[in-house]
Amino acid sequence: MHTQSTVTLHPRAGAANAALGALLEQRRPGYSLEAPFYLSEEVFQADMEHIFRRHWIFVGVAPEVPEPGDYITVDVGEDSALIVRDDDMNLRAFHNVCRHRGSRLCQEHQGSLGNIVCPYHQWTYDLEGRLIHADHMGETFLREQHGLHKVHLRNLEGLIFICLADEPPADFDEMAARMRPYLAPHCLEDCKVAAQVDIVEDGNWKLTLENNRECYHCVTNHPELTASIYEHGFGYQPGPQNAEGLARFERIVEESHARWEAMGLPSARLEELDTRVTGFRTQRLPLDGAGQSQTMNAEVACRRLLGDFSDKALGGLSFWTQPNSWHHFMSDHVVSFSTIPLGAGKTLVRTTWCVHKDAVEGVDYDVANLTAVWNATNAQDRRLVELAHAGVASSAYRPGPYSPYTEALVEAFSKWYVDRMRAGLSAPR
Repeated sequence: MHTQSTVTLHPRAGAANAALGALLEQRRPGYSLEAPFYLSEEVFQADMEHIFRRHWIFVGVAPEVPEPGDYITVDVGEDSALIVRDDDMNLRAFHNVCRHRGSRLCQEHQGSLGNIVCPYHQWTYDLEGRLIHADHMGETFLREQHGLHKVHLRNLEGLIFICLADEPPADFDEMAARMRPYLAPHCLEDCKVAAQVDIVEDGNWKLTLENNRECYHCVTNHPELTASIYEHGFGYQPGPQNAEGLARFERIVEESHARWEAMGLPSARLEELDTRVTGFRTQRLPLDGAGQSQTMNAEVACRRLLGDFSDKALGGLSFWTQPNSWHHFMSDHVVSFSTIPLGAGKTLVRTTWCVHKDAVEGVDYDVANLTAVWNATNAQDRRLVELAHAGVASSAYRPGPYSPYTEALVEAFSKWYVDRMRAGLSAPR
């Protein structure tokens, strides 16, 4: 009989790492994680060290910083990254820390500036991170040695990823090369942000990701979302209860893929969630109903289509990345999700809707209609995550078995997470 772990993590680093290693070894494939993975402050700190400070994380979309001097900030644990567009329209990322005495530079999530000026002593940096002004530092002071510390950044067809590690995982560029043909036709760089909504879930970030990586719960919990999506497209495998429905769905997929591929839109599934350091998955999936977009009536939410699209019914290109994002690209809009842990029991979920930059609000689209499905779905998912977090805190909780027919992607996430934590613990310091 599988019993609940009795491993207790010690605040001392060496003991904590040993305890975490023992906990990782107890992980039973095909089952949810032991309770400390969701509840322990020590595990949360290890998550930040070994996952969020070492891997590529999705932090925003290029349309959030459309002009030179536009910026966003992203807090990752105690670190803060500043992403800014420079005068040559390049995106750059820096640690949001003054090189003088460490003051935070930009306090707002989003804004615009000419130069980056520290509010404490007015040290001033240009948009490429060079220190250009510092009063009272003497004749021997060398400004060129005190530029902002850079953060690794990749812009994948308008999706912004950063890595806080000195040496980021090297396989991002391979993933990007494979994904660009899928993403490029949607022209996210030529979009604008129509809406952005932040919610904070009272649950561990892994519960948020596990919830996202399956649609076992969708039909009974997401009536708005399942008006347009087929739940079978999210990791379903043939089984006694779903063989007929899945076979019918696969025929729709095959027919849709043939049409979309003939239009030059890559559609085939790429399944790399647990086989790579930079885990990802993609597939262009047919939509139900009108088949046009993830809206309440499955019709487009924006009359001005993306890129040079003329066909509204292009399904939804779904793109997942480990450890913290998922995205849906349609003919008329793109919706992106970023999850950032705030604590062992709190997670920020940021949802961003983008439409063509020339689309006119109130004429081409209505924000309430554009956001209705995912605002409802996010609220429903927040409740489910919070129920799950409350449940794993119970003394009665034991890791439960994943469904082999509907939760394969949850197992892929859990395996990726455990493998990455093991690699982090064994990495030389």
